[in-house]
Amino acid sequence: MRCGRVSGGWGRSVVGWYVWAIAWVVLSGGGWWGNRFRHAMRTRHERKVELISAEGEKQRALQAANRPPEAICGCTHHLAKHDKQGKCHEVVQAPTAWDAEKKPVSYEARPCNCQQYIGPRPLETLYAEDIVDLS
Repeated sequence: MRCGRVSGGWGRSVVGWYVWAIAWVVLSGGGWWGNRFRHAMRTRHERKVELISAEGEKQRALQAANRPPEAICGCTHHLAKHDKQGKCHEVVQAPTAWDAEKKPVSYEARPCNCQQYIGPRPLETLYAEDIVDLS
């Protein structure tokens, strides 16, 4: 019994024709089908990357939402660097010389000259006993 072969070998059988057609498509780069497949894979990859980056942004947003607000002054220093009067005690790098394009070329350490804390004040922790009506 013959299994899909016509007398004459692979060149004349139906199975042989499919093998040659598939080999031609693979070796010629796939033609239209190959382009569609590559386009589909590229689109799938781009969507996967977008989903992964969106998940990362979501995690960062959740972490930022759970963090209490930091007491930051307008000079970008923390409230702990300021005294009761609002004077900042941090040292900053201040420019001392500029070039022809008005860009700083040298710096020196100077005390921060901000005078006031501007920003959210952290809530103080208070303890209050429960009010109980005993009457």
